[in-house]
Amino acid sequence: MNGSLDRTRALRAVDRAHVWHPFTPMSAWLDDDAPIIERGEGCWLIDTDGNRYIDGVSSLWVNVHGHRHPVLDAALVEQAGKLAHSTFLGLSHPAAIELAGRLVAIAPGALTRVFFSENGAAAVEVALKMAYSYWRNRGEARDRFVRLENAYHGDTVGAVSVGGIDRFHETYRALLFSTASIPSPYCYRCSLGKTYPSCGVACAEALERVLDSEGDRVAALIIEPLVQGAAGIVTAPDGHLRRVTEIARARGILVIVDEVATGFGRTGTMFACEQESVEPDLMCVGKGITGGYLPLSATLATEEIFSAFLGAPEEHKTLYHGHSYSGNPLAAAVALANLDVFERERTLEHVAEIEVLLGELLAPLAEHPHVGEIRRRGMMVGIELVADRATKEPFDEALQMGAAVARAARARGAIIRPLGDVVVLMPPLAISREELTRLVSITAESIDAVTA
Repeated sequence: MNGSLDRTRALRAVDRAHVWHPFTPMSAWLDDDAPIIERGEGCWLIDTDGNRYIDGVSSLWVNVHGHRHPVLDAALVEQAGKLAHSTFLGLSHPAAIELAGRLVAIAPGALTRVFFSENGAAAVEVALKMAYSYWRNRGEARDRFVRLENAYHGDTVGAVSVGGIDRFHETYRALLFSTASIPSPYCYRCSLGKTYPSCGVACAEALERVLDSEGDRVAALIIEPLVQGAAGIVTAPDGHLRRVTEIARARGILVIVDEVATGFGRTGTMFACEQESVEPDLMCVGKGITGGYLPLSATLATEEIFSAFLGAPEEHKTLYHGHSYSGNPLAAAVALANLDVFERERTLEHVAEIEVLLGELLAPLAEHPHVGEIRRRGMMVGIELVADRATKEPFDEALQMGAAVARAARARGAIIRPLGDVVVLMPPLAISREELTRLVSITAESIDAVTA
């Protein structure tokens, strides 16, 4: 035991001296003895001291079938024995070709073309460039995008431009291109002063007003379908997604759905937009695409959009975008295995069963005096903490209540990560009934302890 403690101290010292962690207030980090995760087993994470934690946020919303899944492990090893990487610029390889075919087969609507990147933000950047260039190649100047308030689409400059969370994006506003926004269907704190379901109707109708004033400049509407993840698991009212896409379609505007967080079963269907029969022009996927093993993302497009980029080289209709690791063979092979596991283990059927239990487990917590609202779609949960339930008054930001709950949960054996004062639960889809019960119990105990 002393040896493991000495090793942990040594690693922590190097971390504090040299590592800059993403989305982490580093002053607080330097004072925190956060676990150093060394291993994973199923839905559990194990640190260098041997402590075990339920992975309550799927290692940032990416893990699907659990850690060290034998099928995914085997696929990675097999591919490593053939080819670790070869450029996708002007060459191809079997794993990415087969994966593109599989993605098209399960994608909603008429998406027929697949462009590979390494992360969700890159997939969004590609979609924005595709939409802009699509109109340009057709001889139309459309340089405007419509986004939702509270939107989050990644951290690259284009993705931030179509984002709308001030605490993440305001610092960089001078670097960004201008966009038009419509209200978020954040009905609990709706900017239009509405309630369910009128909130969703009013938010959708705002799109009509934007398009009335500048529709001839708009290239695309971009939206996170059903759930705005980083906004605090903001769940749109039923029909909202369908309504805004119908409005865009009626004006000839392209529709981009960002399924990076919601895709691969998180909301109960393979892709969230299926639940309202929405067929996008462009779809961005990532996170769960490899089951949480390797960085990979993709932008799927219709044949109509792809065709706008065809022409002689001197016409310069080419999509000038790409990355060194686009379509990486290791990631593609694991992504194929991930889809195999979805079928073999009937993952979506398991989600349909386990999400019912999740709702039952969360029900008592909904009456907690410091829980303002619990929002859920499938296995995506946001528990909004408030100082006063009756008035919806938030806690003083300086108290960092969400972070305090996460620390309390960690001490009880679960890893969760809040979004401000919204406690997020998003376990691997493979989580068992017993593990899910324990995760919710730890969360409730931690909220009690912090807000007492």
